Amino acid sequence: MADPLNHRAVLLVLHDVAPSTWADYQPFVEAVDALGGVPMTWLVVPNFHGRDALEAHPAFCRRLGERLARGDELALHGFYHDDREPAPTTPRDWFMRRIYTHEGEFYHLSREAALARLRAGIELFQRYDWPLHGFVAPAWLMSEGTRQALRELPLHYTSDPQHLYCLPDFTSIDAPGLVWSARSAWRRSLSKVLSDQREQRWRQAPVIRLGLHPVDMRYRYSRNYWLQTLKRLLAEGRMPMTKIDWLAQQRGQLGHAA
Repeated sequence: MADPLNHRAVLLVLHDVAPSTWADYQPFVEAVDALGGVPMTWLVVPNFHGRDALEAHPAFCRRLGERLARGDELALHGFYHDDREPAPTTPRDWFMRRIYTHEGEFYHLSREAALARLRAGIELFQRYDWPLHGFVAPAWLMSEGTRQALRELPLHYTSDPQHLYCLPDFTSIDAPGLVWSARSAWRRSLSKVLSDQREQRWRQAPVIRLGLHPVDMRYRYSRNYWLQTLKRLLAEGRMPMTKIDWLAQQRGQLGHAA
């Protein structure tokens, strides 16, 4: 499908993975599996919105274990994926936590609160014997307390929409990503225009991330976009990789250059 010596890559990342979102993702995942040899990074939420605990769904947990056996990666994506902190008190916080998103779980956490959530997620991964390398904050929003907490934990990376950050020192690596807002028809149309422009701008970029959300899967227009974009990037010679495998490759190249 792609030349192993070609260093350009595409990373397929599924956000908000939980038992309740599997029905959204299943047809798309099956279509990707039919292509053959395309690993995915699954951003797993331990207890989505406090109503969807992984431990209550053993069949889904077995499915995640099977994905690991196929060569996929599981990463920690918050704990609740839900902002449970006291109401915002400043205009900026009100915008970020009530207009931009209601799901910025780690946007306002202290170091101690962030450590507690992160350790709970790490312990869950350990109970299932799932390797854990990365943490992605819901909506990519992290407080300074969260950043402090991440420096203390045995994780290898975190990310925002355009970068991966090596932990514990937050060394930045450019990793541009496409992401949609698919909740309405006009948002899907605008997302398509912007994504096409960005893909053209990033044609020579070493990596392009495709950041999918469950809502994208609920509309044929957006679901087809992601599948066709993946196929096109593979046809152009990009190597499909998980986030941790691509990051390990970059670290190896940096070490060799040094």
